[in-house]
Amino acid sequence: MSKKTLNQVNLATLGADHLAALLLEVSTGSAEIKRRLRLELSHNLGATELARDVRKRLASIRRSKGFVGWRKRKALVRDLSTQADMITDKIAGDAPEEAFDLLWQFIELAPSVYARVDDSRGDVGEVFRTALQSFGQIGPHAAQEAEALAARIWEALRDNSYGEFDGIIALLAPGLGEAGLEHLKSLVLAYEDTPDDAPQEHAALQFLRDLRGSNGSFAQDQKARLIQTTLQEIALAQGDTDAYIAQFTSQDLARPRIAAQVAQLHLAAGRPQDGLDVLTGIDARSQGDAAWDGAYIACLLALGHVADAQDHRWSIFSETLQAQPLRDYLRLLPDFEDIEAEDAAKAQAMLFPDSTTALSFFLEWPDLAMAAQLVEARVQELDGDLPHILTPAAEALRGRYPLAATLLWRVMINQALREGRTNRYAAAADAVMECAAADSDIAEYGRFATHGAYLEQLRTRYKHKASFWKRVP
Repeated sequence: MSKKTLNQVNLATLGADHLAALLLEVSTGSAEIKRRLRLELSHNLGATELARDVRKRLASIRRSKGFVGWRKRKALVRDLSTQADMITDKIAGDAPEEAFDLLWQFIELAPSVYARVDDSRGDVGEVFRTALQSFGQIGPHAAQEAEALAARIWEALRDNSYGEFDGIIALLAPGLGEAGLEHLKSLVLAYEDTPDDAPQEHAALQFLRDLRGSNGSFAQDQKARLIQTTLQEIALAQGDTDAYIAQFTSQDLARPRIAAQVAQLHLAAGRPQDGLDVLTGIDARSQGDAAWDGAYIACLLALGHVADAQDHRWSIFSETLQAQPLRDYLRLLPDFEDIEAEDAAKAQAMLFPDSTTALSFFLEWPDLAMAAQLVEARVQELDGDLPHILTPAAEALRGRYPLAATLLWRVMINQALREGRTNRYAAAADAVMECAAADSDIAEYGRFATHGAYLEQLRTRYKHKASFWKRVP
C-alpha cells in the first residue's frame, strides 16, 4: 500500500504536532469539526467534563426552532449521531448514571427535532431508534430506584407523541424488577380510573362518531390505546401471557392478525384448543391471511387434527398457488401418494385463472418444463406490464426453453410499443436483441412467428416509433 494513502498508520507518521496544526487548519470555518474536536478534548479531561459539554449541546438543539432543509439534514444527522455516540461509547463506561440521564434527555429531543425536519428518508428517526436501544446496555449499570424509574417511564409514555419511547419498558425491565413493574402497572391503572378532563364534544360531532361506530372521542381512544399497550408490555416483561391476552377487546380479536398472535400465545402455553377457539370465532373471510392460516394449522396439528390441517393447506394452495402450503401438505403424505398429489397440484396450477401467478408458482417450485408449457399455452393472457416478473422468468427459461423465454420477451416488447411506454423502449430494444440471440437455439417455432417474421410485424405495425427503432441494431 502506498505511503501516501490516507489511513491511520500513514497519518500517524506526521507526528502529533503536525496533525494538531492540520486539524486547526481544517476546522477553520467548520462549526461541526470544531464541535467534535472540543468534545474529544473534553473526553480527555474525563467523563464528567464530556457530559457537561454534551448536556450543553442537547440544550442548544432543544432551543433551535429553524426548519432544517435537505441541505442541512445530513449535518443534523451527524451532529445527533455524535452526541449519541459520546453518551453511549465514551460516557457510559465511566459514568453510567450520567450517561443514562443524558440518553434520556437525548430521546426527549425527538419531538422538537421531528417538528422541524423532513424525515421522509428516516435517517433522523434511525438515530433516535438506535440510541433508544442503548438503554438495554446502559440500564443494568446505572443504579436507578425502581419506583422512581417506573414513574419516569410512565411520564415519558404519556407524552410519547412521536413514539420516541416505544419499547422502553422491555429495555428497562431488568432495572425495574418485579417491584418497579408492579408500580408502573399501578400508575397505569390509576390513570385508567381518572375521569377524562377533555371537553364534551358538540352533539353533532358525537352523532357522526356514533354513525361511524366510534362512541368515544379521539382523546378517549388514545387513552384506551395507551393503557392497553402499556399493560401488555408490562405483562410481556413479567412473562404473564394471560394478562397480555386479557387486554385485547372482542373487536381486537376479530382482526385476523391479532387473533393469530393470541392463538400462537395460547399454543406456546400448551392451550391449542383455546387458540383454535380464538381463530374459529372469526369470519371465514379472514382466511388468506398468512399469519391466521399459520396459527390455524399449528393449532389443528397440536390437537392431532392432521386431516383438517391438510385440508386447509390444500385449500390455501388452491386459492393462492402459494408454494409453501403445498410443500407442507406433501411432506405428510406417504410415498407415491405425494407424487400423485404433486402432479394434481401442477395440473391445477396450469388452469389457474391468473396465468402470471401460475407462472410464478412453477418458477418458485421449481418446474421449468411446466413453466415453459404454461407460457406456450397461455402467452396471450400474460401481462407485459409486469417486467419485474416476466424478465427474471425469461432469464430462468432461456437456457433450456428458449422459445418460452422468447415469448415472454415478446409480451413485454408488445406492451411497451402498444401503449407507447417510451420509458421502456430501452428495455424493449434489449429484449429484441435477446430474442435474436435465442433464435439460433430454437429448432421449431410451431404456431408462433419466427424471429424474422415477428420483427417484420413490429416494423410494419410500429414503423412510426422512431425513438424505439433507433435503439434496435
